[in-house]
Amino acid sequence: MEVKSGTLGSCSKDHQRIYQEWFNFADSDGDGRITGNAATKFFAMSKLSREELKQVWAIADSKRQGFLGFHEFIIAMQLISLAQEGVQLTSISLKYEADVEKIDPPLMEGLDSLIAKIKNSTVVVDPETNGSAQTLPPPSSQWFASKSGRKAQAPQYSVTSIVDGLKRLYIEKLKPLEVAYRFNDFVSPLLANSDFDAKPMVMLLGQYSTGKTTFIKHLLKGEYPGAHIGPEPTTDRFVVVMSGPDERSIPGNTIAVHADMPFNGLTKFGGAFLSKFECSQMPHPLLDQITFVDTPGVLSGEKQRTQRSYDFTGVISWFAAKCDLILLLFDPHKLDISDEFKRVIASLRGNDDKIRVVLNKADQVDTQQLMRVYGALMWSLGKVLNTPEVARVYVGSFNDKPINEGIVGPIGRDLFEKEQDDLLADLIDIPKKACDRRINEFVKRARAAKIHAYIISHLKKEMPAMMGKAKAQQRLIDNLEDEFAKVQREYHLPAGDFPSVEHFKEVLSGYSIDKFEKLKPKMIQAVDDMLGYEIPELLKNFRNPYE
Repeated sequence: MEVKSGTLGSCSKDHQRIYQEWFNFADSDGDGRITGNAATKFFAMSKLSREELKQVWAIADSKRQGFLGFHEFIIAMQLISLAQEGVQLTSISLKYEADVEKIDPPLMEGLDSLIAKIKNSTVVVDPETNGSAQTLPPPSSQWFASKSGRKAQAPQYSVTSIVDGLKRLYIEKLKPLEVAYRFNDFVSPLLANSDFDAKPMVMLLGQYSTGKTTFIKHLLKGEYPGAHIGPEPTTDRFVVVMSGPDERSIPGNTIAVHADMPFNGLTKFGGAFLSKFECSQMPHPLLDQITFVDTPGVLSGEKQRTQRSYDFTGVISWFAAKCDLILLLFDPHKLDISDEFKRVIASLRGNDDKIRVVLNKADQVDTQQLMRVYGALMWSLGKVLNTPEVARVYVGSFNDKPINEGIVGPIGRDLFEKEQDDLLADLIDIPKKACDRRINEFVKRARAAKIHAYIISHLKKEMPAMMGKAKAQQRLIDNLEDEFAKVQREYHLPAGDFPSVEHFKEVLSGYSIDKFEKLKPKMIQAVDDMLGYEIPELLKNFRNPYE
């Protein structure tokens, strides 16, 4: 028996009621999550081998969050049922055909009697309270309790997932360092809970009319509120396309102050930017997993002489740090990389691993021209990206129109279809890699905050105690590159992790260096301990419980 890939997790209403009752039983804390310890006890009733249950957890927790929500729990139950029928639980064996909704719930030995006890003992009549009903804690909470018998003290921040752990570490260890040395003014705004909980984001960049908006419509298979398409620069604003209960557009000023959305940091770019920012919401299964960021077309030619009313590259850099994937779109007829586009690509520094290049509208040229266009694009990118590695370029025509076989021929059509499948596979993998990406970004931020603290405290140390502070400050700013080199040598730090000298100069000129904090070794040590011990321990606690 085989199951269609991607259909696991759907079930009939009758089965859903059964799974809900089981989930409520296993979720003894009532927080909507089943962590490793609870899962191992609950799954043991299936009588499957440890190796089989290891595979069940690995597939159900594909996002590596360290817990199972209700949807993932249903997937786990269906996998257990398949395993009990003798199906080999490998990712390959899950790509076959069967009606998933007809998979019966698995056999869980002793579960029915345990649930029956809950129903019979949750409410009792106590004669000492004049016969009034008294609610007792459900037996499941005792069944899942620790063996020590001691009452566990509730932590200040409940940690039932990797993301919860990162939140706690940020508040307790990293945020104090960032506040002390004004990291939020120089590098990145302070993080809020919404930054940790946000869905993965994909940003599309490119000159006007390279097909950014059409690309999003192609993936959504329909229009989204506020989408404008045309040969001229039609998208004049940043549009975040995300999941919502109904179709509507929300203005930038509203979205930037919304506590549940991770866009509060954009307020630093001012009202001129926020008037060019909006959120487009609509119900869509793809948007339940990924948020898209559509950007204004990068200017070229004469248009570059007209200055934007806000820091365009600064906004791009802000989004780049938040995004999980950045798609650079090119058109076969627009291969020139303008000055503004160069600045935009330069602002992506430090996020090279997220960049993918898309040569869109490739069916507008024949095979011979496409070879030349591809070579010219690679040559241009090599100079701008300034890396010895070749960027991954997807070639295709990402719109709803049929591929123009009259120009590209059958070979071109096959190529475009394979390239499109590769890019879609890259996008489908984003939610699965989101947790790993979040850890990666958190560690990068912690290292950047440490280096920033070393730089600020070094500049403070170089200031005189009494006279000549203004001259000393100007000297430090003028020779900032040399001061960076001193910090690098003193603390044995990698040069590639240091911020842009020009940007640092620009921000530093608005501050009095004498007012900065001296080096606080305890704060630095706390971040070192977090990186060296606490994050590895967190990952260990929320790994596959059967490993």
